[in-house]
Amino acid sequence: MIGRIAGTLLAKSPPMLLVDVGGVGYEIDAPMSTFYRLPAVGEPVLLHTHLLVREDAQLLYGFASEAERALFRQLLKVSGVGAKLALVILSGVAVDELLAIVSDADAARLVRIPGIGRKTAERLILELREPLGRMASTPASALAPRGDALQDAASALEALGYKPTEARAALRDLTVADQSSEDLIRAALKRLMRG
Repeated sequence: MIGRIAGTLLAKSPPMLLVDVGGVGYEIDAPMSTFYRLPAVGEPVLLHTHLLVREDAQLLYGFASEAERALFRQLLKVSGVGAKLALVILSGVAVDELLAIVSDADAARLVRIPGIGRKTAERLILELREPLGRMASTPASALAPRGDALQDAASALEALGYKPTEARAALRDLTVADQSSEDLIRAALKRLMRG
């Protein structure tokens, strides 16, 4: 999977942008929240990406932050929500705002987003309550100094078959000082093996 793109921003025309990486131009769809944070055309850009492979296409989605990408991935897990609707949702509300909406079960605020009806809003709140609750309960200080390494370690543990809750529990409270994702994975696996 393509997890990150770093290159030169060649064009931006919502929802699509074009990034040159070593002479290859990647077409990437992004939410408006990411567009607002893009540099000028011709400037370097770094995006966290999600590759969606379908029978008829390979689609690349880009996000300014890992939190946006994580939320996009959670939205894709909700029945009836595809990539286009997930981008619309992320364009309509910020990550923190969506966490608050789900926490408060405020379907009325979701209905204001184009393409979201009452039933879809209620389904989003119901299906996102647990995963977004976990995201909200992760202290920002735990993610700040080693966010990429921590996220990579959690993803690796999940790829090994551990549940997201098990991965987060195993990574919780590990020493912060200059640990790579490999160090974090090793330490977490030791914890998981001890049971």
